[in-house]
Amino acid sequence: MSMRAAHDIFCTAPVLIQWFAPFASAFTTPTLRGVLVLIAGAILTPSRRTVTAALSIMGLREIATFTTFHRVLNRNRWAPHDLARRLLHQLITTFVPEGPVVMAIDETIERRWGARIRVRGIYRDPVRSSHGPFVKASGLRWISLMLLAPIPWAGRVWALPFLTVLAPSKRYDHERGRRHKLLMDWARQSCSRSSAGCPTGRSSLWPT
Repeated sequence: MSMRAAHDIFCTAPVLIQWFAPFASAFTTPTLRGVLVLIAGAILTPSRRTVTAALSIMGLREIATFTTFHRVLNRNRWAPHDLARRLLHQLITTFVPEGPVVMAIDETIERRWGARIRVRGIYRDPVRSSHGPFVKASGLRWISLMLLAPIPWAGRVWALPFLTVLAPSKRYDHERGRRHKLLMDWARQSCSRSSAGCPTGRSSLWPT
């Protein structure tokens, strides 16, 4: 079964296509088919939301072209910053239409090992470290940007992520002879790119 056939069978639900319509043009048509299959699988799977789990819940675990779906995330070309701006616009319109627009920036370590993961570095483990013991962790450092929106029925402010940026380790940058960006550099650059997601005439984003 091809990706096109899988899409035609499992992802023709009008509600899914309508929901994803604001973001569809950021993908090529073949990639969009795979994206819709993976989204449907991610919604339905009760386990970890991996590509394999998504395909399994959709009945596609034994599909001969399963690697095509993995390429959606690790090889296919699409516009992540364009998607982030569109998502931010949707979040602002839905949750803070009158403002103010406030953004939070946070970092997280994805624990990964392996010689082939060249971007990884050795960082302080924020979970297992304390004021005394210093515990190191091997992994990828991600910078997350989130819209802070008051949710009336929850009675609190939620941080709604719309963009996550990978920050390479210092070793990785030095090995390639390029300037290493600090966390604040990544945050500042991401804020600047994301500000285009604000509706016309709205205030700028402010990191917290």
